[in-house]
Amino acid sequence: MPRTVYRRRRLVSEINVVPYIDVMLVLLIIFMITAPLLKQGVEVDLPTAPANPLEVGSPEPIVISVDKAGLLYLNIASAPEASIDDNSLVEQVRKALRIQPQRPVMVRGDASGPYQNVVRTLVLLQRANVESVGLVTDPEEIK
Repeated sequence: MPRTVYRRRRLVSEINVVPYIDVMLVLLIIFMITAPLLKQGVEVDLPTAPANPLEVGSPEPIVISVDKAGLLYLNIASAPEASIDDNSLVEQVRKALRIQPQRPVMVRGDASGPYQNVVRTLVLLQRANVESVGLVTDPEEIK
């Protein structure tokens, strides 16, 4: 009867990094695709001014964008890219603040548009019982 010889295989103690590289490449592709989608609202040429950013832990703000022509856009509307009329804006902001009263309200006004457009928006927000409104600006460039 022939005798069987068993050889012990040596354990390999190296880490296989190929799966980690694959995961990183997939994440990179996902971030490259979703980053442009994170842009909020409508294209508005914001004025520049020194301002403090929102706190990290604060809830997502309600953002009303006012373009050069005075059209209003609401980021929490069913179609944020479509303009919204005054009464719908007041109603939707009032409803959102009833659900989450501490939610910040921000206005993005076009820098080259008439100041009257921003004032009209502030009056609408006053009708919606908004107590505090922030104005969105681009940060000033440091020279």
